[in-house]
Amino acid sequence: MRLTADTSKFRLFAFMAAVLMLAAVSSAAEDVVAIRQADMKAMAAAAKTISGMFKDSTTYNASEFKWAADTIRDRSGGVLSAHFASAADGRQSKAGPNILEERDRFDRIANDLRDYAVALDAAAQKNPGPMTASMRMRPGEAMGGGPFGTHVRNEHELSTMPAEHAFHLMLQTCTTCHTRFRME
Repeated sequence: MRLTADTSKFRLFAFMAAVLMLAAVSSAAEDVVAIRQADMKAMAAAAKTISGMFKDSTTYNASEFKWAADTIRDRSGGVLSAHFASAADGRQSKAGPNILEERDRFDRIANDLRDYAVALDAAAQKNPGPMTASMRMRPGEAMGGGPFGTHVRNEHELSTMPAEHAFHLMLQTCTTCHTRFRME
């Protein structure tokens, strides 16, 4: 009889431990979702700041422009990829399951986003005063390969294009990622 009581207690303890571990894993997944959503909101706010300066170049402030570019740079690339490193996801996540299936593509997009942000940072450093004409796209200038062809193939090409062009490519990169990897 004693053995049966001990076995029941052990089973109850094992069940409780499993429930607690599942709750901890679920909580950790929710935490990752909350962190990446906060990062996405920060990047969206930074992009809005940069967009406002391109809409009205008299509002250009090199340090704010640089801060916005750095906000995006610091939350993209490997940081962004790490936010989507496992299949464990919270219920509030809008991430598609194909991120893990298409890991290389997702990582390339995250790195492209970082590269465009680095180019914007460099533009802010080169233009500490008012926004210059060299930062702006010229009328009729091609905007890139559309929302599914946003990668600039080399650093030289990226470093010589106007900042506004790099910004548009960055926005196309966001659109590409959301179209491909976000569930609505």
